[in-house]
Formats: sequence, C-alpha cells, structure tokens
Amino acid sequence: MAQRTAPTARQQRLGYELRRLREHADLSTTAAAKLLGVTQSRVSNTESARIPVSADRIRTLAYELGCADHQFVDSLAAMATGRSRGWWEEYREILPAFMLDLAEMEHYAAALRSTQVLYLPGHLQTVDYARHVFRSNIPTPSPPLVEFLTSHRVKRQQVLYREAPLPFIAMIHEAALRIRVGDDKVMKEQLKHIAEVSELPHITVLVVPYSAGLMPGSGQTVLYAEGPVPRLDTVQLDTEHGAEFLFSDSQLDKYRTLLERTERMALSPTASRELITSIARSR
Repeated sequence: MAQRTAPTARQQRLGYELRRLREHADLSTTAAAKLLGVTQSRVSNTESARIPVSADRIRTLAYELGCADHQFVDSLAAMATGRSRGWWEEYREILPAFMLDLAEMEHYAAALRSTQVLYLPGHLQTVDYARHVFRSNIPTPSPPLVEFLTSHRVKRQQVLYREAPLPFIAMIHEAALRIRVGDDKVMKEQLKHIAEVSELPHITVLVVPYSAGLMPGSGQTVLYAEGPVPRLDTVQLDTEHGAEFLFSDSQLDKYRTLLERTERMALSPTASRELITSIARSR
C-alpha cells in the first residue's frame, strides 16, 4: 500500500487515537499485529498516519482491544470514512498546510470557542479588517498572497452560516476592540458587524473588560474545537511559525479550565454587545 507523503492533522489525530487504544491495552505493536493478523509495520504505519485505515478495521481493533466506548469507536470510524475533498484543498499549493488542517478541523467540529486579546476572532472578521491583519505580517506578504489569505479566512467563516451552523462562543478582550486595524472606517464596520452577528442564536460574543484584570493563560489566542465526543476535542494555538494542535488529556483539561475562567471574567452577552456598540460609535 502506498504511503502518504504528508498526512493531514486529522489523519494524524486518528493514528494517535489508535495508538492510545493499543497502549491502553498494554500491547506492543508486535503483539497488536499478531492479534489483528497483520504485520507489525502495518500497525506502525497506521498509527503514524502513513497509510489509511478502514472503518471496519477500526471497529475490529477496538473490539479486540476491549474498548467498550461505542460512541468513541463510531467517531473514530467516521474519521476514517469522512475524508472528502473540502474547499480548503483549493489552497494546498498556495498556503501552508496548517491552514488547511485548521479549516478541516473546523469543518468537522461540533462547536467552537475562542479567546482573543490583540485581534478580533477570525471567524468574525470583515474582509477589510482581515486584509489589514495579513498586511501586518512579517515578512509582508505580496498583494496576491494577502488576497488568498483573506479569502481562505472568509471561507472558514462558512461553518457559522451553513444549514447546520456551528455554535460559537467568542471571548474577546476589550483591548482587541480598541486596537485600530486599518482606519476608523474599517474598525467601525468591523465592530458593527460583530455586534450584529452576536444577536444570532448560535453566536455568543463575550467581552473581557479592562476592569476584569489579567486574563488567564497569558492572554494567548486559543481556538477550542469540540469533537463528537469530549476525548476528541482539539485545541489550536497560534505560534510564531504557524499553528499547533493539542489533544492530550492534560492539555484538553488545561484549556477547558482556561476557557471556563475567561468566561467567568467576561461581561454578559448583552453588556458585551452594548460595549462593542459604544466603541463603534466613538470611531
């Protein structure tokens, strides 16, 4: 079987979870291969996402390893069969792979939560605001690349407006509302847009005011994607060189706590909308 040259983050996650199943059963790759009637290299290559795995083989593996969490097993099987050519594939030769992985993660998520301190959430950005954000990158992208980055960001927003929209909770520090990106017109339109979409039933915008004090977690940007079951949740962090995807139990617990604490510091949805509207009027 031909090996993949560059597994996606979703494919890597499936391999990681299969390895965890094996390790939980206290089996080596050799022992697991014998149990399943395959070669040791096939087990290793499946766990490293170098080769695909069928839904039937996942169910067989789970049964043989004694995993009784049927919803979890069904979710893993869906990850094996749910690979489709999404819109993000149009950007494969243009943008970094992590940006495609991010779009795919959001496409399959059950809900999203985020925290922002310096910029407004990408899912709520207007086209003009997004353009100015990307123009501030170092090194400065070429004008065509800025347009590709902007269109990719706007297309990611489709998960909030599709037939079954994703629930989204955006926690935004007051600083992000006041830091000017572009000119006053860009900011005014951006803030008005956030105030408007915050009235949609599936979008909740919560502002953490200056008066609330220091945000937990040093104020880093966090995107938390809920999976079909909690153990398949994923945390995405912006880094200096791209994006990092986290999903160990301890990491998920850490960022669930961070989000819960941040939410407790925030204003109510109504008070948040009023503050956003007030700042927009001052522009």
